[in-house]
Amino acid sequence: MEWYLVLLLILGSLILVMFLGMPVAFSFMLINFLGVFLFWGGLPGFERLVASMARSISIFTLIPIPLFIMLGLVMFRSGMTASMIEALDKWLGRLPGRLSLLSVGAGTLLGAMCGDSMASVAIMGTSMLPEMDKRNYQKPMKLGSVLCTGTLALMIPPSTLGVVLGSLARISIGRILIGIIVPGLILASLYATYIITRCKLQPSLAPPYTVPPVPILEKVIPILRDVLPLMLIIFLVTGVIFIGIATPAEAAATGAFGAIVLAAAYRKLNRKMIRETLVSTLEISVMIFMIIVGAVAFSTNLAITGASRGLVEFVSGLPVSPTLILIAMVIIILILGMFMECVGMMMITIPLFMPVVQALGFEPVWWAVIMLLAVSIGPHTPPFGLDMFVLKGVTPPDVSLGDIWRSAIPFVICDLIVLSLIIAFPILPVWLPGLMR
Repeated sequence: MEWYLVLLLILGSLILVMFLGMPVAFSFMLINFLGVFLFWGGLPGFERLVASMARSISIFTLIPIPLFIMLGLVMFRSGMTASMIEALDKWLGRLPGRLSLLSVGAGTLLGAMCGDSMASVAIMGTSMLPEMDKRNYQKPMKLGSVLCTGTLALMIPPSTLGVVLGSLARISIGRILIGIIVPGLILASLYATYIITRCKLQPSLAPPYTVPPVPILEKVIPILRDVLPLMLIIFLVTGVIFIGIATPAEAAATGAFGAIVLAAAYRKLNRKMIRETLVSTLEISVMIFMIIVGAVAFSTNLAITGASRGLVEFVSGLPVSPTLILIAMVIIILILGMFMECVGMMMITIPLFMPVVQALGFEPVWWAVIMLLAVSIGPHTPPFGLDMFVLKGVTPPDVSLGDIWRSAIPFVICDLIVLSLIIAFPILPVWLPGLMR
């Protein structure tokens, strides 16, 4: 059978099963098992597939996933983020769109400790939206500024999705986590610039209000008490990787341990929180590991059938520049992001894209950062953006999904601008990894 017919059969069957409502991990398992009996020679092929799946999750590089999840859950359940937001609030003065800027700033710091977009949107939504409602902030400004924190959570280390991408693509996870720092900070700065500019042009979106002067001591003490200790978590996760004294797995362990110690220091650590954190960590980790197993088996199926090789030869022979092929990859990701969740999207595309990336000689970290940002846009695009549904769950009944979709448009445009900058200037994501020891 020709490679393109095999590829069409495998992908078509996979998409059909997903649209029938089967969970992503089980959809991949079903298609993988069918592929074994069709293309691997039956039972002997099944034994080879199971051995390959077992090896795919028995590797040291996957350890950061449960530890980063635990870190984020400790931060979420301990309530330390609420104190951080209150401390930052005292420093913003009378800037236009003050509360929206606070969402972006706090979301950036939260992203450096959380790594999960849905958790970030939920935390910032419950923390910021009530106060924005009191100040008569309009929907485009209050909803969009909370929703964009989901992208920041994925583009600021520790990024659980970045770890998954690195594991699937066999790219250095440490270099990916360091590589997203500069693009993530540019993204946050662009969000803030948009908020200030639009609030100056349309003050009604974020009505200014009188902020009583705060003595400098009342500003400094909360920063020292509620924000500075959180910088320790950032150093334990990102700093130790950058200076070369820890691997991503070791950094994830030190970060999770630091979060637990801080929760205990703030007297937020109790038996109930520990139990809920461990159970949730186990549930989420098992789900992600099942997805990784399915993705590796899917990639092996494509290789065995010759579909990957045929695709590489076809793409390499196209009379177009590699940049156009990269843009085509991004467009595919953006389209899939309208209908699929992030990990499922990567499961389908990474096994197809990686052979092409290697054949075209793309810098791996540069390509990975581009893919991560493109994937992170998906949760904010209709009709099935998961972050939008999370935000809908923490908003008043008068807020519709249409309101959330419209509020997301300017921030998605900011995402696309940064994506274009990364493609045009590869130095942005590879500069910091180049300084690593």
